[in-house]
Amino acid sequence: MDHVSQLRNTMALSSPSVFALIENEGLHTAMESDEGPQALCNLCLAQVCCSLDTLCSKRADGSLCLSWAPLFPQEMADQLLHKMATKGILNDKTVGIFRNCKELRLRRASIRCCPVSAEAFRLALCPHRLQELDASWVSGDLTGANIVSGLASNLECRSSLQRLSMNGLHLDWESLREHDRVRVGFSSLQGLRMLNLANTDLTDAILEDICTLPQLESLDISCSSVSKLTALLQCKNTLRSLIAHRLRPLDMSPARLLFVFKQLHALRHMDFSDDHFTLDDSDGSDGDETVRQLLEGSPQVLPSLVSLDVSGRKRITEAAVRAFVEARSGLVFLGLVATGVSSCDVLSSQKNLKVTGEANENQVCEALRRYRDRECFIREALVHLYNLTTDIDKPRADMLKLVLSAMQSHPASLHVHLVATACVFNLTTQDLAEVMPVSLLSSAVTRLLYAMKTFPNHPQVQKNCLLALCSDYILQDVPFDKYLAATLVINWLSSHEDPTLQRMAVAVISILVAKLSTEETAQLGKDAFIMKQLLAIVQQKAMVGVVDSTLKFALSALWNLTDEMPTAARSFIECHGLELYEEVLESYYTESSVQQKVLGLLNNIAEVEELQAVLMEEDLLEHVTSLLQDSQVEVSVRYFAGGILAQLASRPEAWILDDELRTTILKQLHASIVTWTQLEREMVSYRSFRPFCPLLQTCQPSGVQLWAVWAIHLVCSQNTSHYSIMLEQEGVTELLKALAAHPDTHSDVKGLSDSILSMVAHHQSQSGPFNSQMGPQSS
Repeated sequence: MDHVSQLRNTMALSSPSVFALIENEGLHTAMESDEGPQALCNLCLAQVCCSLDTLCSKRADGSLCLSWAPLFPQEMADQLLHKMATKGILNDKTVGIFRNCKELRLRRASIRCCPVSAEAFRLALCPHRLQELDASWVSGDLTGANIVSGLASNLECRSSLQRLSMNGLHLDWESLREHDRVRVGFSSLQGLRMLNLANTDLTDAILEDICTLPQLESLDISCSSVSKLTALLQCKNTLRSLIAHRLRPLDMSPARLLFVFKQLHALRHMDFSDDHFTLDDSDGSDGDETVRQLLEGSPQVLPSLVSLDVSGRKRITEAAVRAFVEARSGLVFLGLVATGVSSCDVLSSQKNLKVTGEANENQVCEALRRYRDRECFIREALVHLYNLTTDIDKPRADMLKLVLSAMQSHPASLHVHLVATACVFNLTTQDLAEVMPVSLLSSAVTRLLYAMKTFPNHPQVQKNCLLALCSDYILQDVPFDKYLAATLVINWLSSHEDPTLQRMAVAVISILVAKLSTEETAQLGKDAFIMKQLLAIVQQKAMVGVVDSTLKFALSALWNLTDEMPTAARSFIECHGLELYEEVLESYYTESSVQQKVLGLLNNIAEVEELQAVLMEEDLLEHVTSLLQDSQVEVSVRYFAGGILAQLASRPEAWILDDELRTTILKQLHASIVTWTQLEREMVSYRSFRPFCPLLQTCQPSGVQLWAVWAIHLVCSQNTSHYSIMLEQEGVTELLKALAAHPDTHSDVKGLSDSILSMVAHHQSQSGPFNSQMGPQSS
């Protein structure tokens, strides 16, 4: 097991508790599909989304219009709108392309969660012959009244529209005006079969109008202001699905409710569940009693029912559940989350019956699938999933998808993220992550980073995310925003001193910094706050002489931050890092792993010409020279000591100490290098060979040249394919050829130069000419 993963597995997670409601739809395509290439259609639509400004001209009102548009296949127009919505680019400006009703013909339109105004909706969507519209949680001034009046203004829509979802919208019904002396309402849309008005200000009067629809089959009035359900009797012969979750204003006795339910002869699915976490003036007792009587009553009540959800309801007994299930052989679903009766024995004996509850894995996963938009049940299910996965030893990508879906559907809920992040850790710990689809893990890390960013002051959420991130496999092989991750972890580190968590955070930062692009490393390295945080950890450990993984990871992070980064190297000096490192060099003389990292960073400083002067202290150089010459010191330490001396001695015009000292150092450098044995394990990797180019000039002393060719020979022998390309692209092979051919080149230097050139030639003959398009890889 890797060292970073060992760290995460030493931590125990506290059992999470407590949970708030925001809805979102869908997960990234990569999370919903298996590993593999995306469909060509998806790629093309994504490219159109990215190129809208190029493909369009602007109207006077600022909206976009496609400069030229072919006749889109109808389904593709729907897909384009959906793609724009899910990518977050659908707004008043971009939705304007759909004003072109001839080439872009919409039938199934989704503007869910998009900032679309009433005017933009009227101009872009209302002219289409829509069959379905999802306008749930649209932000801006678009109201339910705007939608209904706009759709009703299109005579074709009045009959063509079959499905309408306005979940989370303000209806603003009083603003509806008469159209041709007839007041417009839902009843104007005579083709409606499915209507979702959950989380709206729906009233009894509006419900009366809705229930006159001649073809209404499915109705969702959850979390609305409805107090009476008597209006449902008007559609008792057509209504097949009724969703009435958390109707707290409901003011009907159990007898009256049952009277209505008994007459809904066509009803096949009923959701009369309740939010068991809600605290308000209504205790829901009438609803609970209605459910009890319904379960215990005759199967002649709701005879067509095959699906019933009573999750969150109290007063339900196992006897009532048993009687209900046994009396209805056609039952396919029963919702029992937070009822206390989901472990009833009769449920496991029904092969075709799906149940949501807490009794087993199937029930919990079913709850996560069905209740994505209901925070109260998601909270409950996640707690039970966490307990189920605490000691999991098999990869469960299906479970991870459900957890990520819950996190994405409730982005502002602390309670959901508190448990969900713990579940992500459970499901990706040990070796479980390595057999998961990479795209799924990428989505998981994205959600973890979102949680860290959204809940910066909640220690348990931060801890859970850090634990989940602390995996070599995830950090090294999974694509995600590593710069964002590094900044979030560093910010967390600044306010926490728990030794174990600190060790993990520094480990994560150390690996992430090595994976950043040159631009990202430069951005991070010039931040004095980040430099000070890492130096503070080094100082903290050095003061007590501790050698542990936290110190080593902090030193590695600083080393990587300053690699070919002059700005970061200067920031390191300004933050008094050089003085601290001189102390560390002396106090950790026998610790080769510490010495190597300290000298590696000093090498980075020595490579920056304008900073070389700060290293020219006689005491420092004397110490570095002693390390170079000490045969008892590991070659890895002597190598980096030699690198510092080679860089400083390579520029005689910048040497500010005694010239005799420089001459002595050059002799000792050459004499030491020829005694080094070739290392088999990888000791160092390079972003580029640019810092070596000045050292390979034919005018350089042999000690300087020898250190450079020894270093290149070392890494090329360990990774010939990678470094051969770098040598060719950066012109180093030409420098080596010049060295090998020059009459004054020392035989030791010539021998290593020839060896490197032979390796490059052999690799080129085996793999063909170098690809000139391939850039240097960072390590």
